[in-house]
Amino acid sequence: MAASPKAPVLGGVKTQEVSLEASVFAVEVKPHLLHETVRAELNAARAATRGAKTRGLVAGGRSKPWRQKGTGRARAGTTRAPHWTGGGVAFPPGMRNFEVKVNRKARRSALRGALSDHAGKGTLAILDGSGFEAPSTRKAAELLKGFGDRPTLVVMTDDEEILFKSFRNLEKVLVTTPGELEVAALLWARSLVVSEAALPLVLGRAGVVAEEEAQ
Repeated sequence: MAASPKAPVLGGVKTQEVSLEASVFAVEVKPHLLHETVRAELNAARAATRGAKTRGLVAGGRSKPWRQKGTGRARAGTTRAPHWTGGGVAFPPGMRNFEVKVNRKARRSALRGALSDHAGKGTLAILDGSGFEAPSTRKAAELLKGFGDRPTLVVMTDDEEILFKSFRNLEKVLVTTPGELEVAALLWARSLVVSEAALPLVLGRAGVVAEEEAQ
């Protein structure tokens, strides 16, 4: 079994490192699972509201524009035909479901792989938010100044409002919660910061709790 990786703690009183769960942060990265999961996540974010009207949905055109014979013009039954200006579209795009199914086991494996990639590259840090008594964007910027490259993904719980207000306005910093953590965001970020309170929830999202209960 692979040795437990370590991550530095940002914001602590003194410089220290914590050991991470090897089953989540030290697993094999499987590119094909990452690709499938990111594709599914991006497709799920699509609105899929593009559409156009057929000749039956366009207003007007109920009567013939002119009589059938004797005018010298081509016969026409409605002004809403596709070849008329303002007419309907012949084969219009409609509502479409872009959903791509990815099994839960594959999603969790992809999430573990993305987390392990950050841990292996040394771009993962744990955030100690005890030093934030009030929102401070300046303090948050100083914490991230000496760690990693931007863009940075910061994961924290919904209850950590002070931390959220401190990090949300930083340039090229995306703040999210464990429940909304996606593989696409992990691959987009060059550095990852997880708060101490959010770390157990990230482990649970990766399936550690569910597996232990199943055993």
